[in-house]
Amino acid sequence: MNALTAEFIGTALLMLLGTGVCANNALNKAYGQDTGWVLISFGWGLAVFVAVMVAAPFSGAHINPAVTIGLAMAGKFEWANVGGFVLAQLGGAFTGSLFAYLLYSSHYDKTTNADSILGTFSTIPAIPNTFKNLFSEVLGTFTLVFVVLYLSGASIEGEGLETTKIGLGSIGALPVALLVVAIGMSLGGTTGYAINPARDLGPRILHSIIPIKYKGGSNWSYAWIPVVGPIIGGIAAALLFLAL
Repeated sequence: MNALTAEFIGTALLMLLGTGVCANNALNKAYGQDTGWVLISFGWGLAVFVAVMVAAPFSGAHINPAVTIGLAMAGKFEWANVGGFVLAQLGGAFTGSLFAYLLYSSHYDKTTNADSILGTFSTIPAIPNTFKNLFSEVLGTFTLVFVVLYLSGASIEGEGLETTKIGLGSIGALPVALLVVAIGMSLGGTTGYAINPARDLGPRILHSIIPIKYKGGSNWSYAWIPVVGPIIGGIAAALLFLAL
C-alpha cells in the first residue's frame, strides 16, 4: 500500500466509523439513539485509533488536511506531496461516509429532523456565531496538531537512521485517539469539533447530492468555517512549534 492509498483508506475508515457513531446516536430507531456526547466523543476517538493503525506504517496517518499542511509548515513533510494527500483524504472521507449512509439508509428514511440528518454528515454550530465558531475550530485543531508535533519530537532524521513517517501515527494510535477524545469532550461542545477539513467537507458534499426523504439544506454558508478554521489552527501550531 502506497502513502496515497493509505491516506484514502485511513480517512475512509475514520469517516465510516465517525459518521456511523453520529448516525447511531441521531437517527430514529437506531439502537444507540440519544446516547449522547460521551458515545460520540469515544466513537470518534476510536475511529481515529482504527484509521491510524491502518495508515501509520505507510503514510504516517495524517488523515486530515490540517495535519498535512501543519506538518509541511513545520518542515516535516514535503509541500510537493500536500495536494495528493489532501485529495486522497477528501476522497476517503466522502467514501467512508457513503458506506455509513448505505448501512443506515433505512434509519435515515425514518428520521424527519433535517438537522439530525445533516449532523450525521457534517458539523453544525450549537450557537451560530462566525467569530466564535471559527475560533473553536482553530483552537481545537491547534491543540491536535501542536500535541502531535511536540510529542513526535524535533529530530526525526539523522545519519544512519531510517526516516520516520510523521503524522498522527508518529505518537502511536492509542495516544492520538485519547487526544481526540479529550478534544471532543472538552472543546467540541460549540461546533461539534470538525478539526479536520476532509471530515466535514467530504460528507457535506455527499449530503448535498444523495436523496434522503426528509433532509434539508447542507448549510453551505457555514461550510467554510470547518475548512478554514482547522487549517489556521494547524499552521498556528506549526509556527509555535518552530518558535519553541
